[in-house]
Amino acid sequence: MNDPSGREPARNPNDLERLLVSREREGDVDGMIALYEPSAVLIDDDETLLRGREAIREFYAAMVATGRKFHFGDQQEPLISGDLALTSTRFPGGRVTAEVARRQRDGTWLWVIDRFSIS
Repeated sequence: MNDPSGREPARNPNDLERLLVSREREGDVDGMIALYEPSAVLIDDDETLLRGREAIREFYAAMVATGRKFHFGDQQEPLISGDLALTSTRFPGGRVTAEVARRQRDGTWLWVIDRFSIS
């Protein structure tokens, strides 16, 4: 298990999106960060590249503080090759996300790359 706090881990690459949205809605920034590898990168809606958990933590903490709430979208089946998976979600209005997750030694999944919008 990747999260020593006992939070539910991502046992499937598509669990990551569901867990992120649920944790964001609860204001659980630490839980959100636990879904990323330590050296992960995130590209936000403004095309800002954030490197590493600390930068991603600052971003999500600021977002949670604004009261913005994520929405659940239509997840595509993950494309898995070995220990890597490409995940994607389409939202009403046409926005599409793309993420790369990596299977961890314990069989759970964490994001390595997270791009909020590719369209």
